[in-house]
Amino acid sequence: MARRLADGLWQFDLGLFRPLASNVFLVDGAEVSGGDDAVTLVDTGLPINLPTVRGELDDAGFVVADIDRVLLTHYDLDHVGGLARLAGLDADVYMGAADVDLVRGHWHPEWTHHKGAFHRLARMLYSMDDYDLHAVEDGDTIGGFTAFHTPGHNPGHTVYHHEGFDAAFLGDLVWEEDGELTIPIWLDSYDMAEIRESVRSFADRAPPFERGLMCHGNPVLEGADALMRALADRLVPA
Repeated sequence: MARRLADGLWQFDLGLFRPLASNVFLVDGAEVSGGDDAVTLVDTGLPINLPTVRGELDDAGFVVADIDRVLLTHYDLDHVGGLARLAGLDADVYMGAADVDLVRGHWHPEWTHHKGAFHRLARMLYSMDDYDLHAVEDGDTIGGFTAFHTPGHNPGHTVYHHEGFDAAFLGDLVWEEDGELTIPIWLDSYDMAEIRESVRSFADRAPPFERGLMCHGNPVLEGADALMRALADRLVPA
């Protein structure tokens, strides 16, 4: 069931079971000042979700046609796969520039890299050729969202900060475990040292935010900025 986190802010708990589960967020910008009135979907879950992304939209009182834009934090199937289930979607789709190059075949990771090899296979099965992807760079603003390039988990991983909702949409920059933040595991990432640097950089550069909305684990609704700073302080350069 869709969970309302605040006026205009919803969490969809999608996927099959942990670890094949992910949070998707719906943002209705008309509910806050300092942004725009667009309806934004942040990530989309797997190609097959229980519950479905359409069902969660309906539960929150929306339909696919209401979505004005989709922000993808990165190219992994549990974040982009749900696009295939949104037939009739007429929305701008945004993703970090390096991940756009990856999915478009402008950059080829090494076959000898564990996640790079997986992505070379995944893009054959889920190419995203049907979508006109907008490449996002560090510092870009998209409506009320500001993009922060946070590579490591993926080359183009991007966090989106929204001042109006006092929130950071963290993707897989961090995961939540037992009320604390942690970084993703090696098997699911490109470069662990780069993830650590991205956490420290984001903690230093981002405006304060109360809500930390990550894709794996429970969203942090109070004090997320302090938890991010504490994680950054625990991480030492590799």
